[in-house]
Amino acid sequence: MAILYLISGWQTDHWVSAMRELAPERDVRLWPDAGALSEIDYVLAWKPLTGVFKTLPNLKAIFSLGAGVDAIMADPDLPGVPVARIVDPDLTMRMTEYVVLHVLMHHRQQRRYDAVQARREWRPLDQPPANAVRVGIMGLGALGRDAAEKLRDLGFDVAGWSRSPKRVEGVACFAGDDGLKPFLARTDILVCLLPHTPETEGLIDRKLIAGLARDGAIEGPALINAARGKLQVEADILAALDDGTLAHATLDVFETEPLPQESPFWTHPRVTLTPHVASDSDPLSLTRNILAQIERFEAGQPLENLVDRNRGY
Repeated sequence: MAILYLISGWQTDHWVSAMRELAPERDVRLWPDAGALSEIDYVLAWKPLTGVFKTLPNLKAIFSLGAGVDAIMADPDLPGVPVARIVDPDLTMRMTEYVVLHVLMHHRQQRRYDAVQARREWRPLDQPPANAVRVGIMGLGALGRDAAEKLRDLGFDVAGWSRSPKRVEGVACFAGDDGLKPFLARTDILVCLLPHTPETEGLIDRKLIAGLARDGAIEGPALINAARGKLQVEADILAALDDGTLAHATLDVFETEPLPQESPFWTHPRVTLTPHVASDSDPLSLTRNILAQIERFEAGQPLENLVDRNRGY
């Protein structure tokens, strides 16, 4: 019974080391040094190479090493074994930290203060209270719910939108196509934490941005995308920033990663950019989570946080 790491775009040594430290009795392998493929029971994957899964005849389960599973689900030959998402307190808290940080940056006008500092101007800006600022979170799964609750506790007027109805105490919840327009119309700071699916691809476009509130207490609507780059139409975001439809954008994810050197996002004065690190995975924490899942599975219990293949997440 062997565990295979199938990873691209990440350093791999710390993942293998974490598993060998926590489970020294297990047979741990790293693609392409997979040994006998018939011995592979579990794959731990991040942006896996297409076509590998179908070569593993005795595969029992696939575990994502991050919150997203879109790269796994994109494999046209994905076998019919369980695919489990990571829902881990450490991963959730890292995302919440990122969201709260950048909501506060927009709320407390830090980028405007950066600009006046560069000009050596001593110029206090009017500061609205948190309860006058409306934050809207798209996606109310584990990550979105936790961020919504923390922002609510800081005093922000928080709403959430999801494909299907959800309830979060103290958060105004909207759902489905009918709920999207009123959700956007009451949002000053939009936070996107949706999964990448065929339905969400290109969702953050000029039309959606134009639907954001224009009567807010801050300079203008702001966007925070810490989900997936394929959700956004980057030309539309740039156009909206340039004509003032959007006041600022915090982007952790992009259509192409790493972000090409020629991208205007690098130097745009209204863009805050981070290199897909909003909820960086901690190998030891996530390995403990996955080992607990494997032990459940081997004890005959169902895996948790399974991907719904019809929804794609």
